[in-house]
Amino acid sequence: MQDNATEVTAAGIARLAGVGRAAVSNWRRRHADFPKPVGGTETSPSFALAEVEAWLRKQGKLAEVPLRERVWQQLAGHPEGPLPALVHTGCVLLLIHERPTVWLDASAGSDARLAAILSGALDQVLVPRLGGPAGPGGRAGRGARGAGVEPGPEGAGEKGASDAGGVHGGGVNAGGGAGGVNEGAHAGAVNAGARADRVNAGAGSPGVNAAVDAAGVNAGAEADRVNPALTTPAVNTSPTPSPVNTPPTLHTPHPVHAVPASPTAPASPTAPALRTPTGPQLLLSAPLLRGAAELAAEMGARQAFEFLLGRHLDANPRQYTLTPAELAGLMADLAGPARTVLDPACGTGALLRAVATRPDQELYAQDSAPELAAISALRLALHSRATVRAAAGDTLRADAYPGLRADVVLCHPPFNERNWGHDELAYDPRWEYGFPARTESELAWVQHALARLTDGGTAVLLMPPAAASRRSGRRIRADLLRRGALRAVVALPVGAAPPYNIPLHLWVLRRPDRAPATPEVLLVDTGRFAGEGRGGPDWEAVREAVTDAWGAFTRAGHLAERPGLARSVPVIDLLDDDVDLAPARHLPPAAVADGAEQLTRVRERLGATLRLTADLTPPPADPSPAARWPLTTIGELARGGALVMRTGGNGGHARVPVLTDHDVLAGTAPSGTLPESEEEAVLTEPGDVVVPVLGGGSVARVIDEATGGAVLGRNLVLLRPDRTALDPWFLAGFLRGTANNRQASSYASTATRLDVRRLQLPRLPLEEQRRYGDRFRALDAFERALRHASRLGEQLVRGMYDGLTDGTVAPG
Repeated sequence: MQDNATEVTAAGIARLAGVGRAAVSNWRRRHADFPKPVGGTETSPSFALAEVEAWLRKQGKLAEVPLRERVWQQLAGHPEGPLPALVHTGCVLLLIHERPTVWLDASAGSDARLAAILSGALDQVLVPRLGGPAGPGGRAGRGARGAGVEPGPEGAGEKGASDAGGVHGGGVNAGGGAGGVNEGAHAGAVNAGARADRVNAGAGSPGVNAAVDAAGVNAGAEADRVNPALTTPAVNTSPTPSPVNTPPTLHTPHPVHAVPASPTAPASPTAPALRTPTGPQLLLSAPLLRGAAELAAEMGARQAFEFLLGRHLDANPRQYTLTPAELAGLMADLAGPARTVLDPACGTGALLRAVATRPDQELYAQDSAPELAAISALRLALHSRATVRAAAGDTLRADAYPGLRADVVLCHPPFNERNWGHDELAYDPRWEYGFPARTESELAWVQHALARLTDGGTAVLLMPPAAASRRSGRRIRADLLRRGALRAVVALPVGAAPPYNIPLHLWVLRRPDRAPATPEVLLVDTGRFAGEGRGGPDWEAVREAVTDAWGAFTRAGHLAERPGLARSVPVIDLLDDDVDLAPARHLPPAAVADGAEQLTRVRERLGATLRLTADLTPPPADPSPAARWPLTTIGELARGGALVMRTGGNGGHARVPVLTDHDVLAGTAPSGTLPESEEEAVLTEPGDVVVPVLGGGSVARVIDEATGGAVLGRNLVLLRPDRTALDPWFLAGFLRGTANNRQASSYASTATRLDVRRLQLPRLPLEEQRRYGDRFRALDAFERALRHASRLGEQLVRGMYDGLTDGTVAPG
């Protein structure tokens, strides 16, 4: 069923039809029957997707909108925004994954019937998979830590349920006395009130919000006056009737995994990561949900959600700080297998998703962004059979799991935050190793992770390099070392994770148990594995080097020196005035005994390359009158079957190297990676021509035998010519013409995009094409020789500077 309300921008229309933005502008001017804008602005209008699809099909420009593109456009154009739409879609995909027959029955009738049935049906899936309200005594699942709540004191048996925000069912009605009821109403109002509901599950029911406002539940700071003493636990369970008691008639959407606020900071409460969407909310999303169900039938529920999430993240790259899948896998490897795992800054759930699955596994997540917490919960529930507990809230100010003791904590915390709660949390019991300075938010996250570990548990955190050396944090670093909590510091290569221009660190910590503290710390520097340009590091080499060093160190408690790469350092050697933990400052340089000989070999290779460059220098250009060829375009050649045009960006299942746009621009070997997906990857073949579409450069690369078989990366277009009609080198050479690229490019405020279909070629016989192709091939060889000479020259200069400054090379 098509959604008439779904809107699509001109850019979306261009993607639907496989053309550039300029073509859409031309259609609007030239065709009086082109659909009229229904929204947006004068400079960026939006159009009804159904009308656009019908017009494109009528004009013969589109046989059928691909299902994936149609569902994505419905999600991106959802009236409530893409994030609430993604949450609703994830809920339904989880229902389809768990109970497909329930979905088939609910979707058989009208949208109104679907919405009416669906809310209750979702409750039957979301509560078992993502956790329901805490039961008597504050226990859920395996006990107090199972739901991130602590048992209440004697006589206050409903503390767990009431603090958890159990307004619906258990919170208000489960308490036998007035104290239990009032606590349920109060905690539900303050900690998981209507505001959190509106954020987590889209626009709430007006009736619910009206009731909440009438009861004074959204009292803000006034509600906090019920708990004036931050350090008095008895306040949270006082049997005194609360003035913010919720009326018995109040009904809110069922909270899936309701959690309590941290007793140290009730002013910034946690909220359920996900509340079951209401019927009115689902009615608004009904066309999208039906489309998502079709997509799930085609590719699977989990893959459908990953596809839609991936498209949203790709479309909004500046809104999220993501953890690359390779880095998440490395962090999970360092932590080892675990039954209970916590990520207190979960984002989109990449770290928990990287954890190896095992029976009876429990995954705990929290994030300050409610939508991301909900998306993480759904993503993890679709990914494995583990019990998932997720909460929305500021972890440092309002820890959702104060009673949790996890086997492993994985965390990619926000960096350089000054407003992390320094003033409010001065007496927090988590600061076992010292009170972090206002500028040391990362050390607050380190201690939070240690506080949530069981004895002997492991935490792995991604850290900025400054945290290893800032003077304001030296006392905490020293105490972490003295007590054996810090086990390893790993310096990653530049480009491992955002911000990509900084070599980030991994800290591996263990909560000390009764065993003697480890007297040595492992330091690893993987900077040598940085990739060329912006292609990213050599993750296979990084992973092998780090896990091998960590494995040897954990087995023996010591690691023999690996020059330039790793060594274990006695703790006493690090406890100086600076307590500087940067690996590069404690590792010996790589073996340089043959440094002069290596430089001699580099110099010889450079000389040979320069001689080759001289031989390949093009001969003097012969003047010729301007040619007037008949021209055609890449789009016309593709429609005529002279070439096949493909777009990259899908990882598929095969783990093979990915050719990135940066590789094409730099002329280097495939160096990238893509997340695994159900969509088929585009594999390059010798003779293909690959063109980057971003950046404004005139570049086209002919794939050779060495590069063939690589996956085509994002922002690349592949042209596979019919060899009986087109010569690949002729094709690539003419695509590189500056004037050709200029007329086929569109310009935005910050980027230039190439519409490959508009690039032009002269119509020439195949023999004449080959004459031009031979000349273009020779120019390509000359260009590659120049690049190689440049790299060798840089290597020689850097080696000479290093050799002269470290004494391994004599000045003359």
